[in-house]
Amino acid sequence: MNKNHLLAALALVAAPTTAIALPMMYEEQAAHEEEGRIIRAPIGGVQNSRWFDYRTNVNETRKELASDLRHATDTEDRRDAWDEYGTELRHERVTYISHMAKKGYRIPQVYVGG
Repeated sequence: MNKNHLLAALALVAAPTTAIALPMMYEEQAAHEEEGRIIRAPIGGVQNSRWFDYRTNVNETRKELASDLRHATDTEDRRDAWDEYGTELRHERVTYISHMAKKGYRIPQVYVGG
């Protein structure tokens, strides 16, 4: 194996470890927690305009994050992008839940303990 092939192989091996070593920003972590709260099925099984608006807004928010991260030039830009993303996801979820609650539909909740 010549020297160039050896260096290329070492670069491929080292690349994943450098990506793992970077700590996750607080804003990114909070946004990922909000992603876990995305409503996957319509409340009460009702597929109305509010449900479709919610899904559309979540998808647009994801696209906006991708665009913001692509155009970010420094850490502060990336923090702002992740913060805005998490805030928008939370806002869309709360708005959808609120509108459905006004119509008498609630998200099922399970309480553990006593």
